[in-house]
Amino acid sequence: MNRIDRLTAILRQLQSKRIVKAQDIAERFGISLRTVYRDIRTLEEGGIPISGEAGIGYSIMDGYRLPPVMFTKEEATAFLTAEKFIEKLTDPYTEESYKSAMYKVKAVLRNTEKDYLENIDKHIEVLNNPCLPKPKTLPNPIQVILRSISEKNIISIEYFSHNKQEKTRRNIEPVGVFYSTNYWHLIAFCHLRNDYRDFRTDRISHISITSEKFNKEHPNLRTYLKQVSKEQGLDTVVMRADKSIIKHFGEQLF
Repeated sequence: MNRIDRLTAILRQLQSKRIVKAQDIAERFGISLRTVYRDIRTLEEGGIPISGEAGIGYSIMDGYRLPPVMFTKEEATAFLTAEKFIEKLTDPYTEESYKSAMYKVKAVLRNTEKDYLENIDKHIEVLNNPCLPKPKTLPNPIQVILRSISEKNIISIEYFSHNKQEKTRRNIEPVGVFYSTNYWHLIAFCHLRNDYRDFRTDRISHISITSEKFNKEHPNLRTYLKQVSKEQGLDTVVMRADKSIIKHFGEQLF
């Protein structure tokens, strides 16, 4: 990547978050911190209103905007591919929001790129595993959860516990959501159990944001999942099977 393209990409990155650390920029482009400082100084000399503080990061003055973004074919195709996954793997509300965003992306494309996407759309598909039941979820649990995380509001849910075969009403403090083994999961601090719990969203029959705030500082989702994985540990299991039946194992091998 030449320097002009890198400066433009750095400017886009600065606009993507309220504060961007120099180390994050260096890691993204594989450059030294000294080069980052030089590039930031070049942007400032070009009239970009950037403010920075040692140990915190850089930010662009609120309200500053670049002209409409132009996407490459590869970037637009990546959006289209993501749309296929979102359609199959998220709730209807998230799907609809993404489709709305895609209309805005396509609106700034050149006609040749629009034609390209319209054609390639017929050649990308995401299929659900027919051997697994389709999860039944509420219309927009993910958006409700993420909004409560952002605003630090306690969530009230009705949850069916598969192990105990019982439905309970709980107040929880959400940490984050993740997708695994065909289901969306919610990690949250449960007031009923006074501990962190993993809730499958398809087992939540009711969810609502309360007006009550939570002040507890929870670990971020990535840190929590790493810690749980480390605590649980892994055991090696060796199975012997005739080669002729291996093909019937499918994903169970993994």
